[in-house]
Amino acid sequence: MKYENILKGKFISRPNRFIAHVEINGKMEICHVKNTGRCKELLTPGAIVFVEENNNPKRKTRFSLIGVIKGERMINMDSQVTNKVIHEWILKGNLITDVTLIKPESKYNNSRFDFYIETKNRKIFIEVKGVTLESEGIVKFPDAPTERGVKHVKELCDCIKDGYEAYIIFVIQMKDVLHFEPNVEMHKEFAEALKKAEKNGVNILAVDCEVKEDSINIRDYVKVVI
Repeated sequence: MKYENILKGKFISRPNRFIAHVEINGKMEICHVKNTGRCKELLTPGAIVFVEENNNPKRKTRFSLIGVIKGERMINMDSQVTNKVIHEWILKGNLITDVTLIKPESKYNNSRFDFYIETKNRKIFIEVKGVTLESEGIVKFPDAPTERGVKHVKELCDCIKDGYEAYIIFVIQMKDVLHFEPNVEMHKEFAEALKKAEKNGVNILAVDCEVKEDSINIRDYVKVVI
């Protein structure tokens, strides 16, 4: 997954979830934040960030914030990119082979899962979650309470009952981490739902990514600790 027209900047402030003030080439610019999570440990005053420039006159903002340097880590924080990298990864023959159908944004009961996939003998629903929260090499999800996430996990369990396979894939938007675990302190209900889903046969996976200023690609599996 490649980005175009990447510029380096310095984070100033985040007035709300959707915009950030970033200094680019000595000028303060208003940037769209492509992640509605809290990201407080990432977007600290003075942090080096990366933005994608878009010259579409119909857009309200010219720049989108897509990456940040935290310590020595390059972290992608574009929550819209994780589905794209999983789609590319699967199309390259990873996780599921002999795919005959891959349908993004597929409805099931009261949820809309990120992918529905068929092979000759299998029918599979997949939900994808991006992960940017890291501390001492351990990455966690979520970084804010997510009732929507709990609903998705519970309905993946219903998929199993109806004879489908079900996956939840946590895309860690950085590399060189120790393991993934649910963020019990932030949202205990999500952690409990994930534990129950594992017992009910939902496949819970985590993968890390090779992240550069202008690209992100899935790298390898990461240990999951429920």
